[in-house]
Amino acid sequence: MQAHSPASPLLSLPGAVAAEAPDDGVAAHYGDLFREQRALADGTGFVDLSHRGVITVTGEERLSWLHLLLTQHVSELPPGRATEALILSPHGHIEHALYLVDDGGTTWAHVEPGTQGELIAYLESMKFFYRVEVKDVTDDYAVVHLPAGSITESPEGVAVRETPHGRDLFLPRAELESFAAANGPAAGVLALEALRVEAHRPRFGLETDHRTIPHELGWLGSAVHLEKGCYRGQETVARVHNLGKPPRRLVFLHLDGSEVKLPGHGAPVRLAADGEEGRQLGFVTTSARHHELGPIALALVKRNVPVDAELIVDATAAAQEVVVEP
Repeated sequence: MQAHSPASPLLSLPGAVAAEAPDDGVAAHYGDLFREQRALADGTGFVDLSHRGVITVTGEERLSWLHLLLTQHVSELPPGRATEALILSPHGHIEHALYLVDDGGTTWAHVEPGTQGELIAYLESMKFFYRVEVKDVTDDYAVVHLPAGSITESPEGVAVRETPHGRDLFLPRAELESFAAANGPAAGVLALEALRVEAHRPRFGLETDHRTIPHELGWLGSAVHLEKGCYRGQETVARVHNLGKPPRRLVFLHLDGSEVKLPGHGAPVRLAADGEEGRQLGFVTTSARHHELGPIALALVKRNVPVDAELIVDATAAAQEVVVEP
């Protein structure tokens, strides 16, 4: 995995506290996590995601070429329509997640911090005779997120991914500080992550491990097109969808609010009835403090864990909500 982008200049804003991996390089918060969450939920402010990787694909054949490689149907993607897609291994395991938009001449995508080098190496290996050009433009463009309901105008000429969850701007990196000055207040990535967990939305590298398939995370609906073939790993996707069930499933957890410390990524999940020495049935993928719900988490558990089972994470009681049906 290649090095992350340089530290954001917005870390110099008042109250900024730097985030930890995988979000190092931007602010975790600016002094008031819950205020920042409420602002985003109300459609105000923005989030600096300038640590994320940004790639572009140009050339007349870019969409037909990407269509052969991605899990999503993009051969006829209209300009301005946001989508997301995965790249799978030959066995159907998730290797990359891309958040895409095409502006009519260029396909833009942002990806997890530090993953763009491996992604581009794979894309370059699959060019063959297609007339396409793939570039890492992370040094030149910064991703900025505007929450759903924001009335902030997108700068003219900037590629925009508009989704039900908000807008992602591919902003020239040199304009990041002036954009922040005009469109604050800034919110940190912890606020955005709390809203992501609340919405049950998976994130590559956190909700995934080396053997995750899309069905386990509910990604079939948003990132996988079940009517297209001709991409690596498609046979696994079709077989599990038509004939079987994934071995694990994503769940949403309400954690006991009396605990001071949130469980970390990888914290074991067990049946409450079995206690802390019981058999591990899964692990926490992301935890967060939510301004209304309190401590919450996403976790990946074995498919056959009863949906009404009371769980514990370490010693913390956890009530589950179904995200992916067993």
